[in-house]
Amino acid sequence: MTPAPTNLVDSCNNLALRKAARYIGATYDKALSPVGLRGTQFSILQKLNGQGEMTISALAETIAMDRTTMASNLKPLAREGLVTVERSEADRRARIVTITPEGRARMRAATPLWKAVQERFEDSFGAEEAARLRVLLEAVLGTGFQPWAE
Repeated sequence: MTPAPTNLVDSCNNLALRKAARYIGATYDKALSPVGLRGTQFSILQKLNGQGEMTISALAETIAMDRTTMASNLKPLAREGLVTVERSEADRRARIVTITPEGRARMRAATPLWKAVQERFEDSFGAEEAARLRVLLEAVLGTGFQPWAE
């Protein structure tokens, strides 16, 4: 049986998740730095590579990020020519994001670095535990909160 927390900080889900996210995020950022990408940027390129073009809103939703933060994350990728962000022909209010050939090349260069850190984490944490962790974290997204609802 787990002992009761001695204070609110010890039982704070937000703090525990953010600490782990910062720890793992910094590890992936460091691993991807030789190709000039951060973990979030790599995830965006991966998603676009698999899905093709997407609106900023749809891309933000698939990565569980608010639209404004996604737009900010896309700016350096667009500056480097890794993605394009253009007005939608169908809906002039929407912006369409597309990965460029340069973005695909950068993602391919980053993939072995990502795989290496992924394997290192799973070797240290345990592959089965890592798989369970991903399932649990995905379940968090279904808890009914709507953090970006207007």
